[in-house]
Amino acid sequence: MSSLDSSFGARRAATPEAPAAAKRVRRPISDGQHRIGTRAHVALSWIAPLLLLAVWEGLARNGWIEPQVLPAPSKVVATASKLALHGTLLRDLGTSLLRAAAGFAIGGGIGFALGTLVGFSRLAEALVDRSVQMIRAIPFLALLPLVIVWFGVGEGQKIFLVSLGVAFPVYINTTLGIRQVDPKLLELGRVRGLSTALLIRRIVLPGALPSILTGVRYALATAWLALVVAETIGAQAGLGFLAMDAREFLRTDVIVLTIVIYALIGVLADSLARLLERRLLAWHPNYGAAR
Repeated sequence: MSSLDSSFGARRAATPEAPAAAKRVRRPISDGQHRIGTRAHVALSWIAPLLLLAVWEGLARNGWIEPQVLPAPSKVVATASKLALHGTLLRDLGTSLLRAAAGFAIGGGIGFALGTLVGFSRLAEALVDRSVQMIRAIPFLALLPLVIVWFGVGEGQKIFLVSLGVAFPVYINTTLGIRQVDPKLLELGRVRGLSTALLIRRIVLPGALPSILTGVRYALATAWLALVVAETIGAQAGLGFLAMDAREFLRTDVIVLTIVIYALIGVLADSLARLLERRLLAWHPNYGAAR
């Protein structure tokens, strides 16, 4: 048999099996997810963190880790309880949450407005996008001296930095989501006689929503990163202030407590973003019933 015949025979043999092979690749993942179940999946995801805490507690209690280097989790919990009873922990936590919420609302609104504008208009992209990308490339720490000159070390400086950090992920993902809407769907909408407003409401925004919500998830993480940087300079309250104050007195238990709180807030914020995805994208096979 010639090489051409063998190649043709291989293609004929491979072509009917290609869909079946694709199904064999996808099926185990879907079946596995259904077998495990949502609650079991959540329980499994907590095994590694709980195991890490158990090992950490054991090493600290047996003297393998010095308390001033890394206090035991039980010590951190006791410190949290003491600060909560005195009211200082809730006050600092509330202050940080308010700053993050205000910065997220302002930065998210600006990022969404600019992203929508650039996503729909090539002219707006030419006028706006290059400036936004140049500002996005500047590190927070490089901007900090100038921001202090502008706003001082008060609330304005902190909310400005959070807004700045939030705006870029929302802007980029909003622009990307609008640009990635399937042109065939837009053409179908025009053929069916939809007006521009209906086209945007029924096709463009639902199509861009997965990317926009991904931007929101990134922005939530960036908000806390920016807030940590902002609260280390001249703050009189907040989790960053609590950590910096503890550093002065070598209170590693308080420092670890603030880190744990940041981690828990990050997990909670991500869970809220996923809940939004499931509610708003219930029609989407990758976000609705499949998750």
